[in-house]
Amino acid sequence: MVTCFLKYKINPVKIKEFENYGKLWIDLVNEMGGLHHGYLLPHEGANDVAYASFSFTSLAEYEVYRNKIPDSPKCMEAIAYAEQTQCFISYKRSFLKPVFEGISDQAKLFY
Repeated sequence: MVTCFLKYKINPVKIKEFENYGKLWIDLVNEMGGLHHGYLLPHEGANDVAYASFSFTSLAEYEVYRNKIPDSPKCMEAIAYAEQTQCFISYKRSFLKPVFEGISDQAKLFY
């Protein structure tokens, strides 16, 4: 499994628009074979930073998803919405390997 982790620099006066943008992509990622883990919007602290993450079974499956985006009218609408509203300024994308099991979940302990 690979998780795409996004850090957005958002327009703080367009948080509602960014939230709507996020909701569009939650549905799109899930429809296209991924598992979206949601968006984290500003609440306290910095008002111009938001996060999102979603997973695919492999980096190859993520690439399949990325290649489908230009041919998807719904994806193109979501991208156009972001451009129209200017709800975010930039983003950084990282790929991470999630760890879900603790030591107690393993058959043998090695420490």
